[in-house]
Amino acid sequence: MSWIMTAERPDTPDASLLRRDYYDEVASRWYGRPATEAEIEQGLTDDGAGQLALPTGHFVVGRYEGRPAACGGVLLCSSAPVIDGTSPATAELTRIYVRPFARGTGGGCALLSALEDAARCLGARRIALDTRHDLVEARGLYAKHGYREVAPYGEGPYRERWFAKEL
Repeated sequence: MSWIMTAERPDTPDASLLRRDYYDEVASRWYGRPATEAEIEQGLTDDGAGQLALPTGHFVVGRYEGRPAACGGVLLCSSAPVIDGTSPATAELTRIYVRPFARGTGGGCALLSALEDAARCLGARRIALDTRHDLVEARGLYAKHGYREVAPYGEGPYRERWFAKEL
């Protein structure tokens, strides 16, 4: 059983379906019930996915046994300090998702590794993310891979925990 991580635009058919599944899951967990189509569409509308392409970001689709099964993005932080005069010091992880059928197979680890490599290629020296209290599995994945809780660096209704890691 193997994973293959591939850089893709976030609007390819596979990436679009994975992003839809991501919003379905996070909205359903937030509301404590299945998300409606309108709620999923609201998440997808103007979600900034277009920035997850060079030169501002990167998007990865993971395939497990040839099937699209994971996705995630990394985005250069516009408010990050500049280190060498050109490259932001920090990139942010976003839209990290592994489909249920592929959980427990190493996809989360492979996805994080691919996104950390992408962040380095974008010039980042630190990677950060925010998540919610109820996304316990995600928080466990980040902690397992060296991410440490940090002070809040933004506000929003879905931003409850913050993590970062030096690259």
